[in-house]
Amino acid sequence: MTGYLIRRIAQSIVVVFGVILLTFLLFHLYPQDSAARACLGPKASKVGIENFNHQQGYDLPIYHQFWNYTWGIVRHFDLGSSCKYNQSVRSLILNRLPKTLVLVGLSTVFALIVAVPLGILQVIRRNKPIDYVLTGVSFVGYAMPAFLLGELLILWFALDLHWFEFEAPQSASMLQILGDPRGWILPVFSLSVLTIAGFSRYMRSSMMEALTEDYIRTARAKGAGPSRVLFLHALRNALIPIITLLGLTLPAIVGGAIITETVFNYPGMGLLTTDSALNNDVPVLLGTTFVAAVATVAGNLIADILYAVADPRVRYG
Repeated sequence: MTGYLIRRIAQSIVVVFGVILLTFLLFHLYPQDSAARACLGPKASKVGIENFNHQQGYDLPIYHQFWNYTWGIVRHFDLGSSCKYNQSVRSLILNRLPKTLVLVGLSTVFALIVAVPLGILQVIRRNKPIDYVLTGVSFVGYAMPAFLLGELLILWFALDLHWFEFEAPQSASMLQILGDPRGWILPVFSLSVLTIAGFSRYMRSSMMEALTEDYIRTARAKGAGPSRVLFLHALRNALIPIITLLGLTLPAIVGGAIITETVFNYPGMGLLTTDSALNNDVPVLLGTTFVAAVATVAGNLIADILYAVADPRVRYG
């Protein structure tokens, strides 16, 4: 198990280094004067641009700039500064990231709580009307664009029924945001629906495959009842692919959070990314991209570890 963890952690470190290199190259794909003009204005003089580039170290050799960029991230999590917000990218991310983690975390937990029983129900009632209905609903949910679903939820539950707020809580405090369920229930539900649709289908397929294994026939031959076979023997093995799927779908969940936060004006990383793209705030945009990529790597690492814990054949193979 120790060797398995060391290999996976080493691979993750290499990937993170690749993300740093890619982010650095993306920044340098922009014209040399774009960052200066974004801060100084479109009418900035040539002398002002040269002074700005010198202060930021943009006139240094490319390898020197890459070393400073990498060392700044490793040592201080320094991702540059934003002229639009007049503060460091690090402070912006540290302020917005917890809100996005709450949104993604709640939606993922809710999706698993709903999707796993739905998948099991479809297996129990397979080829029955309830199975066909849930299959059709999951296909619709899987194909539904995130922005359209969010707009429909606002139209129905906020504007027509007045059950919830059409805008997420705008407070800077996480406790105040969590204390206002009328504001964050719709964003969480909107992000969860897209995940539930995919997870329930995978759970159904995984459970049906597990029920065809030899150990299931052995358990039935020994007199185990249907409930014992289903929940004690088949469910644990059927959940193993879901663990891997959870890590692989994390990028899609984060991508969906960008759209969902924008639709509901939720003050998280997604809305910060959208505003930065609209304002041509390149340092913030690349900073949020870097954090999202690192979160994806971390999610896959956690999925690999959980997969090894659930299936000993992985760590001993």
